[in-house]
Parts: sequence; structure tokens; C-alpha cells
Amino acid sequence: MTTKEAAAAYEAEHVAEHRGRPVAVFNPHDKPVDELPRIYGFNNGGDPRTFLSAVLLAEDGTHLGGHACSSEGYMPADLGILEGTRPDRHEQFRQHYPEGYRMEFVGFDKVQSHSGLLAAYKLNQAKRGDDNDE
Repeated sequence: MTTKEAAAAYEAEHVAEHRGRPVAVFNPHDKPVDELPRIYGFNNGGDPRTFLSAVLLAEDGTHLGGHACSSEGYMPADLGILEGTRPDRHEQFRQHYPEGYRMEFVGFDKVQSHSGLLAAYKLNQAKRGDDNDE
């Protein structure tokens, strides 16, 4: 177990280490990046005293994974959103979108208003047979 101060210092170091790193893009056919489908990583909430739920959702509604994080600050790297992070996850992403993709992180404060993520979520729910339009 660590102290709150030590945890905050470690998180600040982690965030500083990744600051300025671009989002990951897989573009084997050199298409305009704006034309590539997105894979959204987002903070799906939870209890900040324990763990938050980080989720990966493809633009087409396919769930591509998740991760338990102690803070939103770790999510972009833990989910593979940032260039050079989590090559293991990108193997799966490339299988799903072999023609290319781009990553995007959506923080908890934007989840309910992000039109792209909301559209992907609606497709996800339709795939599950739970499309309630609510």
C-alpha cells in the first residue's frame, strides 16, 4: 500500500512522461487520417477510491477491451491510445481494422456529450440487442 502523496507523485510523473505524445494511428495505405475509423478509449466511471473502468470501443460499436485504472491520468497509456503504448493491444486493433484506424481518448467529463462515442455506443447496444433509444 502506498500513501496518497506517493500515489499522486507517481501519477504526476507518469502524466509528465507521456505529455505531448501523439495519439496512435495505424495507416498502412497512407489515407487521410480523418478518413480512418476511430477507436475510442474512455473513462466509464467507477469509484476513485478503488478503481475506474477504462473501456475501448470501436467506431463500429465493437468492444475491444478494458482496463481497471486507479486514475484517469493512466488511461491513455494503459489503453494504448498514445503512440508507442500497449503494442499488445494494437495487434487486436489491427485485426479489427486492417485498413487502418486512429485512437481517441474521451475523459469522463465528455463521455455523455461526445457525439462519436455516443454513436459507437448506440451501435454497440444494437449489436447486443439492447437498443432502447434511452
